[in-house]
Amino acid sequence: MKLHQAILSAALLAALPTTAFAERGFQPEDIVSMDRYSSPVLSPDGRKLVFAKRVVDMDANKSSTSLWIEDLSARDAAPPVRLTPEGWNVNSPAFSADGKRVYFLSGKNGSSQLYAVGLDGGAPVQLTDFAVDVDAYSLSPDGGRIAFAAGSFPDCQGDLACTKQKLEAGSKASGVVYDRMFIRHWDTWGDGRLNRIFVASLDGKAPVTSATLVGGDLVADVPSKPFGDLSDLAWAPDGKSLVVSARLSNAQEPWSTNFDLYRVQADGSGKAANLTGANEAWDAGPVFSADGGTLYYRAMKRPGFEADRFGLMAMDLATGEVREIAPQWDRSADNIVLSEDGRTLYTTAGDIGQHPLFAVDIATGNVTEAIGDGSIGDFAIAGPTTVFTRNSLKSGNQVFTGGLGGTPERAITPSAGEMLPDVAFGDYEQFTFKGWNDETVHGYVVKPWNFQEGEEYPVAFLIHGGPQGSFGNGWSYRWNPQTYAGQGYAVVMIDFHGSTGYGQAFTDSISQHWGDRPLEDLQKGWAAAQDKYAFLDGDKACALGASYGGYMVYWIAGVWHTPSSGPWKCLVDHDGVFDTRMMGYATEELWFTEWENGGTPYDNPEAYERFNPILHVKDWRVPMLVIHGEKDFRIPVSQGIAAFTALQRQGIESKFLYFPDENHWVLKPANSLLWHDTVNDWLRQHIGE
Repeated sequence: MKLHQAILSAALLAALPTTAFAERGFQPEDIVSMDRYSSPVLSPDGRKLVFAKRVVDMDANKSSTSLWIEDLSARDAAPPVRLTPEGWNVNSPAFSADGKRVYFLSGKNGSSQLYAVGLDGGAPVQLTDFAVDVDAYSLSPDGGRIAFAAGSFPDCQGDLACTKQKLEAGSKASGVVYDRMFIRHWDTWGDGRLNRIFVASLDGKAPVTSATLVGGDLVADVPSKPFGDLSDLAWAPDGKSLVVSARLSNAQEPWSTNFDLYRVQADGSGKAANLTGANEAWDAGPVFSADGGTLYYRAMKRPGFEADRFGLMAMDLATGEVREIAPQWDRSADNIVLSEDGRTLYTTAGDIGQHPLFAVDIATGNVTEAIGDGSIGDFAIAGPTTVFTRNSLKSGNQVFTGGLGGTPERAITPSAGEMLPDVAFGDYEQFTFKGWNDETVHGYVVKPWNFQEGEEYPVAFLIHGGPQGSFGNGWSYRWNPQTYAGQGYAVVMIDFHGSTGYGQAFTDSISQHWGDRPLEDLQKGWAAAQDKYAFLDGDKACALGASYGGYMVYWIAGVWHTPSSGPWKCLVDHDGVFDTRMMGYATEELWFTEWENGGTPYDNPEAYERFNPILHVKDWRVPMLVIHGEKDFRIPVSQGIAAFTALQRQGIESKFLYFPDENHWVLKPANSLLWHDTVNDWLRQHIGE
């Protein structure tokens, strides 16, 4: 359904019961092909809203993203209109300082560069023409300059043309010599380039071709690879300097989580000044006060632990004095936005299976939920206006305005149900039980789309990854319970000890306990769900998981036993850890395995073997589907191949789905469909329709 059609019909659809249209369940084709909304930004006066809309071309097996604009001051609440032209694939929208233009990145001319378009649309104007791609950017407070990230070779310093020449020169030999890690990261082999920050002036008359490297002595990836962004960069209000979060690129980088905040001069002069050198853990997300005297940011306390709690911090830049704003708030803060009056920090955080927006009073540390109900993602505040995205177990991201201070919420984009009026989604409910250590554990159950009281339904038992993660009230484009509910299955998900959003002690409890505490929660949660929900057919159930969830699938295959070799009729493992000891040597981010196992695999081998699935292969009995991607450097493909070998050698019914072009996730549309079809076929084969 086209955007304007969906929005024009939203009021009609909302007035009618879902069952008036529903004829089928949610299918993999739906999740792959449906439109996706993201990146809402507001004009400085809060009267204009721009957001991104992603659509998929299944025939071409690719997606494209356009920008749309909504006039929030209009009385008739007309639907948004397309801002960027047809045929353009764009990202990263931002308003100009005067609110008259919208900036964005596009590779329209073969290289990712910065463009601008007027609020009435028309032909975009190219603003930069650098020798390399612009990967991300941030406008200066006065709008006259940009700080941008670009991959460059350190020995090229600020000469971007030098980097381009090195890349084009190549070598006749294919071999590469490395003298330290990272030799590869996530899904990319290292080629010597770092993400560096440059500053360039925008005159709007001709594309800018030259820029100044800032913090040239700071040898680090800014933003960090592979998932960092420029929320880790902040301009000082006077535009003379910037603060960035960075971890030094040195021999210790693969086992360090020591990101510090560095202040660099916007003109490229001087050296980078480390503002948080006293904290050897992670410092991130800098935000300046309006007068430039205070720096707000997020900080962890324990070096080497990537899932430590992010506390909210305030630094007096004149004295260097630091205080934590809400030390008693036992949640881990995400990105922060400062209110216009400078009294409140807004941030999102996981909270008991939800992901609300919170308001934190800077003076008192009092925390209140500002916007809840599901999972709040991107958000922005300008003038009197708040905009945010929200998703849930029944819908992907919708863009909303309002919500703060009791103002009514208004949906700008359609929900999944409005885009797919013939689809019925499974209802869901959160439940609790007593898990490990007799502590309360939460879970969700999702009913099949065609649920009828008194009937029993086969079950997909989903195990989340992380392991410090959560299967809560949110939408996923990879592991979505509605795709199983759409096949007629019930779904059970347990937020076992180690999950996020239940306090830091709960999250901490899984470290060095991968195989006992969470397993006890899964076992007790499965029993509790069957006791509470009579529609769950415990004799027709399959367990599925990815990453740590995949590890747990391998683990329960060997240790979760009943007289019939366990409660599961089948298992599905995606990119799971099969051999924890080899994982300690083969993964790229060593800080993860070393924290989770209490040391290196050579100093503490017993910890790596204590909960090692490979030691229990002889007890495997249950049919298993194994899935792995060649470009997964987090959990290398050899782990999946080894597990499949173990299954085949013992004559256990098994299949191996291999993706030569996917990493730890499956992202390409056609591959995603193949993934879902293969998994669903496996479930139908073993637990029926």
